[in-house]
Amino acid sequence: MDIGIQKLIRQLSTESLHHILLMVLMLLLLVFLPSIAAAERFDHFTTGFPLEGAHASTNCTSCHIGGEFKGAPTRCSSCHSSGSRIKASSKDARHISTSSSCDDCHSSSGWSPVRQVDHLSVLGSCSSCHNGGSAEGKTFNHVSSSSNCSDCHSSTAWSPARFNHIDITATCISCHNGVTAEGKSVNHVTSGNQCNDCHSDRAWSPASFDHANITASCSSCHNGVTAEGKGVRHMSTTNACEECHSSRDWSPVIRVDHLAVLGSCSSCHNGSTATGKTANHITSGSSCDDCHSTNAWSPANFDHDNATGSCSSCHNGIAATGKNVRHIASTNSCEDCHSNRSWSPVIRIDHLAVTGSCSSCHNGSTAEGKPANHIASGSGCDDCHSTSAWSPAGFDHSSVSSNCISCHNGTTATGKNTRHIATTNSCEDCHTNRSWSPVIRVDHLSVTGSCSSCHNGSTAAGKPANHLSSGNSCDDCHNTNAWTPALFDHNQVSPGTCSSCHNGLTATGKPLTHLQTSAQCDICHSIRAWLPAIFNHDDVTGSCASCHNGTSAPGKPSNHFVTSQGCDSCHRNSSWTPTTFRHNSAAYPGDHRGNLSCTSCHRSNSEQVTWSSGAYKPDCAGCHAGDYERDEHKKYENPDSYYSVSELRDCSGSCHVYTNSSMTSIKKRRSSEHRVSDSDFD
Repeated sequence: MDIGIQKLIRQLSTESLHHILLMVLMLLLLVFLPSIAAAERFDHFTTGFPLEGAHASTNCTSCHIGGEFKGAPTRCSSCHSSGSRIKASSKDARHISTSSSCDDCHSSSGWSPVRQVDHLSVLGSCSSCHNGGSAEGKTFNHVSSSSNCSDCHSSTAWSPARFNHIDITATCISCHNGVTAEGKSVNHVTSGNQCNDCHSDRAWSPASFDHANITASCSSCHNGVTAEGKGVRHMSTTNACEECHSSRDWSPVIRVDHLAVLGSCSSCHNGSTATGKTANHITSGSSCDDCHSTNAWSPANFDHDNATGSCSSCHNGIAATGKNVRHIASTNSCEDCHSNRSWSPVIRIDHLAVTGSCSSCHNGSTAEGKPANHIASGSGCDDCHSTSAWSPAGFDHSSVSSNCISCHNGTTATGKNTRHIATTNSCEDCHTNRSWSPVIRVDHLSVTGSCSSCHNGSTAAGKPANHLSSGNSCDDCHNTNAWTPALFDHNQVSPGTCSSCHNGLTATGKPLTHLQTSAQCDICHSIRAWLPAIFNHDDVTGSCASCHNGTSAPGKPSNHFVTSQGCDSCHRNSSWTPTTFRHNSAAYPGDHRGNLSCTSCHRSNSEQVTWSSGAYKPDCAGCHAGDYERDEHKKYENPDSYYSVSELRDCSGSCHVYTNSSMTSIKKRRSSEHRVSDSDFD
């Protein structure tokens, strides 16, 4: 077929197809136009499903599939579900779990906004929506609880809330802390933080008290103030009430826990509060548990450690078995030899508890005694023997009743050898009772010979070559322990021979500063010590000033009268005072009766006197011219005339008062005035 014909056929085929389709469309319009017109006039409200909101603008065929009007679904879930043949929008994957009643929350205008949330239609837990993302969740200060919001909140509003404690997961104190909610009062007993141990979740009181949750001691509450405490008759115990009482009631007491009792056994077991000791109970302490258990008095496990009486107070043959008639004399301390389990066998013999002498038992009958060849000794076996065995014996010489020589005589036992020095027979004075040598000491009191018989340079050390001449009694100067230091006994030295030893070579002599004297040492010094010295001036050959110079011995004081006289001119050698000077100068007017001091005349503190009135020396007026009173020395009367100092210069001339100038008739006699023997010049 050529190309032209093919084009014609295709053109005719296309045109025919268009005509056919146009004819089909016209037929359809003729069929459905009446129905469409009828639909536009149809009131959908009459079907019971009014077209509201988004349904009003929805094409009929979206719901009436295939033109089927009857039996169309009216429930949301029948159309708005993924399995429906009506292809309406359905829940997306993020929709919360709910029932199929969309209109419980949504309106017919559209899925959003949601007009309400009907919590009755929600199938998931509260937290699946109220998680802070899908919907408002718990605030940061919300108490710790489960995810069931409806336990406390209504579906209408968060508050007011109806609190449900069953759903709380935290401790009571996390909320009931005095801030979030009411907490413990200040006078609440010390307890744990689990409020529901005692309280219900409806109200604080009345409380059902649970002692298991109390953290403090019983007495912190049961103290007689907060709660009932111990009665006045309660015995002394700890504060742990539960040791004896139940937490339900004080009585009856469920048990007595003796570990909680603080007082002694007898404070309760006294026969009044509780059963005490019987009348025939042995003397013992108050600790019942030493012998008895806390469950019953018997059987008793007897503890001798708690018995306060002596063994014999019980073991006396009446209360309990005592000593038999053959028992040796001993103390009443049975346990010294016996155990507290049984009398026999005897565990030991404690000789300290034996009251009789050794021989009362060790007499060869009751027990082994001394053999026939035993040395003479006392009955104290333990002086030499131990209480464990007879031998070896530690020989105790203190128990030997005879002297040393009775045994140590060279026959019975070793005695003195031929070279032994002459001594008494008391061997122990020099030797030990263990061995003869070495000699522990030489007791010179036991030596019967003279010192030189032993200290002769051969047997023992004697005097050295330079020893001073003395007798042979060494102990006059030396002690028996050592030669030095020596306590020198001058009684052995001839009197007046001090310098033969005290010469600066053999023994200490005079020092260079010693005053000059010809006397031997013992004239001034004792034989014990140089000082203090009893000074004898009779043997001094030097002048007083050679010693009394203020250095060697006290000298003149600073206010001493200046004189060239020696000390002994005025002083005695026994004492400085009183002075004993006597004037022997021809110019001395004589001793005055008045107690004049040297400076009364020697006014310049000089040995040479300066006359106060030199024109009248050496008469009395030489000193007393100034004392002259003219009116007291009338010479004669008619007319009155007076003596001059020169006329009465020696105070020894006549000083009579005459009647006139002829001086032939004496009116008043005066003699012996102003004599040196008078007590004063007036």
